[in-house]
Amino acid sequence: MDTLRDLVNWRSLRWRIALLVAVACCAIALTVGVLVHRSTLDRSMNDGESKAVTQLSRALQDYERDGVAPDGLRMSSGAMPDELLRRLRDRQGPSGGYATWYDGDGPGDHPSMWAAQTYRGSPVAVQVDMTTDLLTRRALDRHMWKYSLLALAVVVPLSALAAELPNRRLRHVARTARRIAAGDLAARTAADRGGDEITEISATVDSMADSLLGRLRSEQRFTADVAHELRTPLMGLVTASGLLPEGEATDLVRDRVRVLRTLVEDLLEISRLDAGAERAELRPVPLAEAIGESLARTGLVTQLTTTGALSAETDPRRLDRIVANLVVNAHRHGRGPVEVEVAGTCVTVRDHGPGFPRELLAEGPQRFRTGASERGRGHGLGLTIALGQAQVIGASLAFADAPGGGAVVTLRLPKAG
Repeated sequence: MDTLRDLVNWRSLRWRIALLVAVACCAIALTVGVLVHRSTLDRSMNDGESKAVTQLSRALQDYERDGVAPDGLRMSSGAMPDELLRRLRDRQGPSGGYATWYDGDGPGDHPSMWAAQTYRGSPVAVQVDMTTDLLTRRALDRHMWKYSLLALAVVVPLSALAAELPNRRLRHVARTARRIAAGDLAARTAADRGGDEITEISATVDSMADSLLGRLRSEQRFTADVAHELRTPLMGLVTASGLLPEGEATDLVRDRVRVLRTLVEDLLEISRLDAGAERAELRPVPLAEAIGESLARTGLVTQLTTTGALSAETDPRRLDRIVANLVVNAHRHGRGPVEVEVAGTCVTVRDHGPGFPRELLAEGPQRFRTGASERGRGHGLGLTIALGQAQVIGASLAFADAPGGGAVVTLRLPKAG
């Protein structure tokens, strides 16, 4: 389908090259045709004039020898064209001279070449038929047009085929760039031939992907290192907060330590997901029961609806993590009521708040970015973890805004075999 779409896309590089070749061929054919036509016409006129002058000279010689005007010799000015007489008058001098004129307006397609001179004080002329020359020129023009069109019909498809190779290489580069933009930083164009501009573009795309991958890995290592380094002093804070005397200040400290501990654990989980260290333990799980238990563990008021719930092939621990994050996010950043629906192997979580920000819908969840202020405060890690865990268990996670308002997250799980 993509190949057919590329073939009929008249804006593609293939057809632009073919159009450029066609225009160049037409320009060359037109230029050559005009030059050949003019050259042939000039030669025909010169040959016609020479033939008419020679015939006039022979006719006068025959007239002087025989005393009788031969056929074709016009000795009356009334039988001669006015233009020929005018030219003869213009060319008269001490030594006389010939005058020629091409009469292309003769009846039908029968042009003539006239030659005249002054003989014994009176103009004499002969008329030479140029029909054969006219037909020859027209035949030559037809052949030039015919073979030019034939050459164009051959050259344009060949140019389109010749443009297919660089066009295919450019499409490959474009597909690779789209994969990189979608997050597949392992995609490469593998440019290893040629020294043209396309090879340079391919090498640049590969270099960009290498640079992005290096920076991402550096960021992942930094996140993992920070989380690991924070874990040790955090355990000390947890222990110390447990030894504090009961009171309002102690509760405040313990709450902040609990938030910090959750943040560090989330960072560690994200670092494991980024490193691909997470492995799912899949087994058939009754979806309705598993979702009900997950909602109960959150301790949040959530409406659960089941419609034809099936068993899913999934990791129950990671499924619980995903559902808990989605429900907590809906309560924290949206507004009640929060509704969870289980239909088949599809789980839908909806709130009635302001909905997701445009950036999240366009790019997906990003760590440390919660989007619009009306969605509340947070670290932006909950949805990132849910998305990462969904990928580990082979599920898909889709984010959207409900038509009636609110944010909707749809989790689709593989059906148990």
